[in-house]
Amino acid sequence: MQQPDWVTELFHSIDNMDTRAFLNFLAPTARFRFANGPAVAGQDAIGDAVDGFFATIGACQHKLLDVWSTGTTVICRGDVTYTRLDDSRIKLPFVNVLGMNGEKIQEYSIYIDISPLYAGHA
Repeated sequence: MQQPDWVTELFHSIDNMDTRAFLNFLAPTARFRFANGPAVAGQDAIGDAVDGFFATIGACQHKLLDVWSTGTTVICRGDVTYTRLDDSRIKLPFVNVLGMNGEKIQEYSIYIDISPLYAGHA
Protein backbone atom coordinates (compact mmCIF):
# COMPACT_ATOMS: atom_id res chain seq x y z
CA MET A 1 0.00 0.00 0.00
CA GLN A 2 1.35 3.40 -0.94
CA GLN A 3 1.38 5.84 1.93
CA PRO A 4 -0.10 9.33 1.61
CA ASP A 5 2.39 12.07 0.71
CA TRP A 6 1.75 13.89 3.98
CA VAL A 7 2.78 10.78 5.99
CA THR A 8 6.05 10.63 4.03
CA GLU A 9 6.60 14.33 4.73
CA LEU A 10 5.76 13.88 8.43
CA PHE A 11 8.40 11.19 8.88
CA HIS A 12 10.85 13.19 6.76
CA SER A 13 10.49 16.08 9.24
CA ILE A 14 11.17 13.69 12.13
CA ASP A 15 14.20 12.11 10.43
CA ASN A 16 15.55 15.62 9.78
CA MET A 17 14.99 16.33 13.48
CA ASP A 18 13.12 19.46 12.38
CA THR A 19 10.75 20.18 15.25
CA ARG A 20 9.19 23.22 13.58
CA ALA A 21 8.32 21.26 10.43
CA PHE A 22 6.96 18.43 12.60
CA LEU A 23 4.71 20.82 14.51
CA ASN A 24 3.15 22.01 11.24
CA PHE A 25 1.41 18.62 11.00
CA LEU A 26 -0.27 19.08 14.40
CA ALA A 27 -3.43 20.89 15.43
CA PRO A 28 -2.75 23.80 17.83
CA THR A 29 -4.39 21.87 20.69
CA ALA A 30 -2.83 18.50 19.82
CA ARG A 31 -1.91 15.92 22.45
CA PHE A 32 1.34 13.93 22.09
CA ARG A 33 2.61 10.87 23.91
CA PHE A 34 5.96 9.20 23.24
CA ALA A 35 6.33 5.64 24.58
CA ASN A 36 5.57 5.53 28.30
CA GLY A 37 6.32 9.21 28.84
CA PRO A 38 3.67 11.62 30.02
CA ALA A 39 1.25 13.04 27.48
CA VAL A 40 1.80 16.69 26.63
CA ALA A 41 -0.70 19.08 25.06
CA GLY A 42 -0.30 22.10 22.83
CA GLN A 43 2.38 22.86 20.27
CA ASP A 44 4.74 24.64 22.68
CA ALA A 45 4.83 21.71 25.13
CA ILE A 46 5.07 19.19 22.29
CA GLY A 47 7.91 21.17 20.71
CA ASP A 48 9.79 21.20 24.04
CA ALA A 49 9.28 17.43 24.46
CA VAL A 50 10.42 16.67 20.90
CA ASP A 51 13.45 18.98 21.17
CA GLY A 52 14.32 17.33 24.48
CA PHE A 53 14.27 13.89 22.87
CA PHE A 54 16.22 15.01 19.81
CA ALA A 55 18.96 16.34 22.14
CA THR A 56 19.52 12.78 23.41
CA ILE A 57 20.18 11.21 19.98
CA GLY A 58 22.50 11.84 17.07
CA ALA A 59 20.04 10.90 14.33
CA CYS A 60 17.01 8.79 13.46
CA GLN A 61 15.79 7.08 10.32
CA HIS A 62 12.29 5.62 9.99
CA LYS A 63 11.32 2.84 7.60
CA LEU A 64 7.55 2.62 7.23
CA LEU A 65 6.30 -0.92 6.65
CA ASP A 66 2.54 -0.31 6.73
CA VAL A 67 0.15 2.63 6.84
CA TRP A 68 -3.55 2.08 7.48
CA SER A 69 -6.38 4.56 7.65
CA THR A 70 -9.82 4.04 9.13
CA GLY A 71 -12.22 6.89 9.78
CA THR A 72 -10.23 9.65 11.45
CA THR A 73 -7.36 7.38 12.54
CA VAL A 74 -4.10 6.74 10.69
CA ILE A 75 -1.82 3.92 11.91
CA CYS A 76 1.84 3.73 10.90
CA ARG A 77 3.99 0.65 11.61
CA GLY A 78 7.69 0.41 10.97
CA ASP A 79 11.25 0.28 12.21
CA VAL A 80 13.31 3.21 13.39
CA THR A 81 17.08 3.22 13.52
CA TYR A 82 18.47 5.58 16.13
CA THR A 83 22.04 6.79 16.11
CA ARG A 84 23.18 7.38 19.67
CA LEU A 85 25.41 10.26 20.64
CA ASP A 86 28.36 7.80 20.70
CA ASP A 87 27.57 6.94 17.03
CA SER A 88 26.35 3.41 17.84
CA ARG A 89 23.03 2.41 16.28
CA ILE A 90 19.96 0.47 17.30
CA LYS A 91 16.88 -0.51 15.31
CA LEU A 92 13.52 -0.67 17.11
CA PRO A 93 9.97 -1.45 15.97
CA PHE A 94 7.25 1.17 16.45
CA VAL A 95 3.59 1.88 15.84
CA ASN A 96 2.23 5.42 15.68
CA VAL A 97 -1.49 6.08 16.02
CA LEU A 98 -2.62 9.43 14.70
CA GLY A 99 -6.05 10.79 15.54
CA MET A 100 -6.88 13.29 12.84
CA ASN A 101 -8.88 16.51 13.03
CA GLY A 102 -9.35 17.38 9.38
CA GLU A 103 -5.87 17.57 7.86
CA LYS A 104 -4.10 18.06 11.19
CA ILE A 105 -3.08 15.53 13.85
CA GLN A 106 -5.03 16.01 17.09
CA GLU A 107 -3.79 12.92 18.99
CA TYR A 108 -0.29 11.56 18.34
CA SER A 109 0.64 8.36 20.20
CA ILE A 110 3.93 6.54 19.67
CA TYR A 111 4.08 2.92 20.81
CA ILE A 112 7.69 1.82 21.20
CA ASP A 113 9.92 0.27 23.85
CA ILE A 114 12.53 3.01 23.92
CA SER A 115 14.52 1.54 26.85
CA PRO A 116 17.06 -0.31 24.62
CA LEU A 117 18.09 3.06 23.15
CA TYR A 118 19.48 4.12 26.53
CA ALA A 119 20.49 0.73 27.99
CA GLY A 120 24.17 0.90 28.85
CA HIS A 121 24.42 4.37 27.34
CA ALA A 122 23.55 6.65 30.25
